[in-house]
Amino acid sequence: MDGKPVVLKILSDTSASPEAVARFRREFDLIAGLNGGANPEERVEGVIGALACETDAGNPVIILEDFGGESLDIQRRIWPLDDFFNLALQVVETLGRIHGLQVIHKDINPSNIVRNPATGELKIIDFGLSTCLPRETVARASVNVLEGTLAYISPEQTGRINRAVDYRTDFYSLGVTFYELLTGRLPFEDREPLGLIHSHLARQPVPPHEINGAIPVPISNILMKLLAKNAEERYQSAHGLKSDLLECERQWHAKRVIQDFPLAANDLSDRYPISQVLFGRQKELDILLEAFVNTRNGACELLLILGMSGMGKSSLVNELQIPVAEQDGIFVSGRYVQAQSQAPYSGLIEALRLLIQGLLAENEETEYVAYVSEQNLLIDEAGTPVRHPQVREYFEGYDPKNKAYRLRLRTAH
Repeated sequence: MDGKPVVLKILSDTSASPEAVARFRREFDLIAGLNGGANPEERVEGVIGALACETDAGNPVIILEDFGGESLDIQRRIWPLDDFFNLALQVVETLGRIHGLQVIHKDINPSNIVRNPATGELKIIDFGLSTCLPRETVARASVNVLEGTLAYISPEQTGRINRAVDYRTDFYSLGVTFYELLTGRLPFEDREPLGLIHSHLARQPVPPHEINGAIPVPISNILMKLLAKNAEERYQSAHGLKSDLLECERQWHAKRVIQDFPLAANDLSDRYPISQVLFGRQKELDILLEAFVNTRNGACELLLILGMSGMGKSSLVNELQIPVAEQDGIFVSGRYVQAQSQAPYSGLIEALRLLIQGLLAENEETEYVAYVSEQNLLIDEAGTPVRHPQVREYFEGYDPKNKAYRLRLRTAH
């Protein structure tokens, strides 16, 4: 590369699947597109340069520019406001241009923001999880396979709530990053992954100015807006965020004081994200929520939801994901579909299978044991306990002492 230093990004797994190799090569293509491709004048300056994608011993290697930068997680310190403004405005400008090209980064955090300490030049790296889709639906998955860095992911990116992921997920992750730069700590410092996910979903962080008294309240308010649980309550554009940061910088340089001002006054998005809030079903949703509260208090309830296909029954039920997650619950669902009309209890079995898989995936050190009475066990027409192929492996047989069937969930790790 003309004698210039470069950085090599190598796929660490030498036995990577074809899908993993394809994702790795796709990362190069995406970065190359942000670099302008055949039109260098369209280059996004704050994105790391991808020079080539080669193969070494059968493994793909991405050759990246080396501009003398270090990731912000190496430069750990509490940033003074003058330095923070310079850094934050660069990041927001770059992120806005990335979003303008319909790319969602999905892994904004200090390790993926690289800065040259001598020049102050800054670039965003690591687009391995990035997508060009306007929005994605994230399915519930084990904490071990969630996409993104757990301490920085948005509530919707956890897959625990009924919300799709769009470009505003990057604003939440950016809020966590800025919070850490200005306070020296994360907004949520739970050590257990499930506790950290619960915090992202349900807990409010301590306002930054209450941790570091040197942080003006308006900046603290900006970070809290970025950290809003609902994407609709965050900034809707990088332009709006940049405008507020510029106002803070102007006041700070003029008087070393920042007075309160209305946030997001210039927050005009160039796209129209359709709200994911369910409208017109509040009465029905209140009934579901009341039943959920009753069951938490020990009641046993059954609700039947009737309606033609396409009326939104599943969307209504999925609205329970948020309150269930906020209470540390596990939301599972099963559907009776016409194609499986001959399979007895297919909906219940699907929900049970998801519950079992979720429990086993969340904690590799825990063993769950349950007893199912004969009255509650699924019985087929011949009076034999139903042992569906997807769940039969968990049944250990009848326990005469407890007069119930024993169900043991062992980890598969």
